[in-house]
Amino acid sequence: MLPSLTITRQRRDLLLAWSLALLTGVAMSATFPPYDQPRFSWIPFIAFAPLSGALLLIPPPSSWRKRLGLTFALGFCSSALFFLLTLEWIRVVAWEGWLTLPLYLALYAGLWSLFVGVLLRDFLESTTNFFLKNFSLASLAAAAWSALEWLRGTLFTGFGWNSFGVAFHHTLPFIQIADITGVSGVSFLGVLFGCMLALSWRDVLQKKKIQQLECIRLKSDWIVTLFLLLALMVYGMHELSAPDPSERTLRIAAIEGNIPQDHKWDRLFEQSIMEIYTRHSEVALALHPDLVVWPEAATPKPLLYHQETFSRVQTLLKKGNADFLIGSLQYENNPQKDYNAAILLRPRAIPGMSNIDYYAKIHLVPFGEYIPFRKSFPFFAWMVGNRILGDFDAGPGPKLFLLSHQNIKVAPLLCFEDTIGDLVRRFAQLRAQALINLTNDGWFNHSAASKQHQINALFRSVETKLPLLRVANTGVTCLIDRFGRLISQLDDGHGNTFIEGVMMEDWRIPVDPTLTFYTQHGDVFAQSCLALTLLSLLFFVLRRIKKN
Repeated sequence: MLPSLTITRQRRDLLLAWSLALLTGVAMSATFPPYDQPRFSWIPFIAFAPLSGALLLIPPPSSWRKRLGLTFALGFCSSALFFLLTLEWIRVVAWEGWLTLPLYLALYAGLWSLFVGVLLRDFLESTTNFFLKNFSLASLAAAAWSALEWLRGTLFTGFGWNSFGVAFHHTLPFIQIADITGVSGVSFLGVLFGCMLALSWRDVLQKKKIQQLECIRLKSDWIVTLFLLLALMVYGMHELSAPDPSERTLRIAAIEGNIPQDHKWDRLFEQSIMEIYTRHSEVALALHPDLVVWPEAATPKPLLYHQETFSRVQTLLKKGNADFLIGSLQYENNPQKDYNAAILLRPRAIPGMSNIDYYAKIHLVPFGEYIPFRKSFPFFAWMVGNRILGDFDAGPGPKLFLLSHQNIKVAPLLCFEDTIGDLVRRFAQLRAQALINLTNDGWFNHSAASKQHQINALFRSVETKLPLLRVANTGVTCLIDRFGRLISQLDDGHGNTFIEGVMMEDWRIPVDPTLTFYTQHGDVFAQSCLALTLLSLLFFVLRRIKKN
């Protein structure tokens, strides 16, 4: 072949590989707010096919160094594009975070690309056909993705936001498997299907006339894949149609103050903020709720340490028969501790318990609620400047609140804790009957952050099979049932959730919820995927050493 034709073909292949990789980044973004629509619910099933095709079909560079570089770059840039598009709301708080965080998160996809485009491809091209070859290789690719996603949500305090499995939030039957595998299992299935499409297309392109034995093998791969997907859909439909457990009804009033973030800690607005929550609470109390909930950090002053604030709430407490659950700051002495807390106030005593209880947030937001290594590595403190003057302390651990109405036990969650599966399941293990999240998404103005927060959080209900009440300062105040369905949402009637108001609902809560497999065992599926990936990595490396 002439050198000029070879160069032209190489350029064409390179352009095609980059186009396919970036197409996956765009396809993944299309399944998350603000871009997603129910009519796009089919996209996650094929989103990984273009990137997988770029890694498995396009001829790689002849140079081993260039091959490694290109393979890593394809996955890295595909994922970086996805995170740049879906995490654009971070620039509202810190533009440097928007530029740097997606690049860090994309490193995991780059490692996945190396695993698929180098090791799996080498095995694919150097072995003879064997039964379920494509299905086996696609499963290894899916396991590696789930493993790396789990690591992303675990290492360095973790940031598991927008796992690929969350893209399937519109397909309710499909995501019910999360009560066994967690959201990692849903990610696994999405990657498996996309890789199967790429591998099958590879077989078709390489063999103009597929032999009968190969055709049988190809069909067998797809029979197993489709049977797996069908079985999981049937499992989901069975879960969704199962009889409702014995339930109690709790009448709740969720107050959304819609306080701009630059007003929350400004002394000029302290009185007006308290007046907003007081006024809406008085309206709600006229409808005789059992529980009134204010969002995270609702009170400008610490509720239990500021007399005027505490007196206002005590006056409200005496006007009705409702418990009050309020987000506020909380302090402890000996030793000194500063907490972001959820505080429960009961109107009547429960034998053996105080009328006031509080939960201190466990999982703090780095660079939001504390600066990592503030004293030992002052560069971080210098970079953040005066945006975070002091650090919160992490609470001692999960706890439940016992409500005075019907002795219902609820799990209080703060901020983005409802996006962390392993944390939420620890509350469920304490025999929680329901989840309540108090959050303040006002940090990100009217961006897609609040909607993304909601779709990430709904998987906690699916995993634990517990209903979830979310109460936001602004954003999405809503009720989600134990299957991840949106039951009620506070909006203006046109879908706008950035409003001030009250959501009154009769909340159906299971009397004795069953502990799901995920609640009992946690991320054992993702950890098994990690073990399988490491073993296969060892196998491929030893195999190549032996071959050479």
